[in-house]
Amino acid sequence: MLSFHHLFLLILGGAIGTTARYLVYLIADKQIGHAFPWGTLIVNLTGSFVIGLLWGLFEKINITPAMRLFIFIGILGSFTTFSTFAFDNFNLINQGAVKMMLLNVLLNNVGGIGLCFAGFYLIKLVL
Repeated sequence: MLSFHHLFLLILGGAIGTTARYLVYLIADKQIGHAFPWGTLIVNLTGSFVIGLLWGLFEKINITPAMRLFIFIGILGSFTTFSTFAFDNFNLINQGAVKMMLLNVLLNNVGGIGLCFAGFYLIKLVL
């Protein structure tokens, strides 16, 4: 059952993750450009890596279910975003940039899954 405490942790984590995602998107757009959705790719790959790292770490360090909720669903769930990924791909298709859209799908999916594994196994090596 969802308690007020858990709901508060989700709201707080969501605010942190959403703000971080927006800042990364703005910085990427300013530094790299917006011909390709770099901001979304960066947050998805970074979030995937961090999820893997923390998953491996939390197998060694006992944290509460509430803290897992705060970190995985609140912060990282709002930091990475499939809806923005879908919207970026829709825009690329509408602009006739089918090859860029396919590259974006490949990099986000293969890169995200690969970095999740990398994070998980990196923490296993370190610990």
